[in-house]
Amino acid sequence: MKRIRVIALLMVIPFVYFACNGNAEKEHKIVDHDESQVKEVENYDPERGLGEFDESNVKLGPLDVAMAEKGERIAQTKCMSCHKLSDERLVGPGWKGVTERQTPHWIMNFITNPDPMLDVDPELQAQLEMCLVRMPNQNLTSEDAREVYEFMRKNDGVK
Repeated sequence: MKRIRVIALLMVIPFVYFACNGNAEKEHKIVDHDESQVKEVENYDPERGLGEFDESNVKLGPLDVAMAEKGERIAQTKCMSCHKLSDERLVGPGWKGVTERQTPHWIMNFITNPDPMLDVDPELQAQLEMCLVRMPNQNLTSEDAREVYEFMRKNDGVK
């Protein structure tokens, strides 16, 4: 019995180490960004976030069902291991109502650019204290982010 406990402990130690320390080098990476990114941080807009999306390039209309279906496939692969579609937290917060709480460009900027936003956004830093795990950069394209956002709209009941 003692041998089983030791083996179990040895199996858990690497997981705990990487879960706690795996992103340590990313925690204060904002100083390594190019000058334009640093300037953007100084003027951080919590309605927009950091990234390429803003009010000028995010246009919403009725729900685009085909785009939402693509976004659902992406979310199932990249997001659902940490997020639920309800308001219940899994590893990260639940998605229900997210499109009502945040602007479209903020959500898409966070999806495509999580590390710098986690470093400067007070709301994200508060979430991080609750969830204890940084959202990893899933390397989604701008198009992927738009499709995932459309799926989030569908989840929130947009027609």
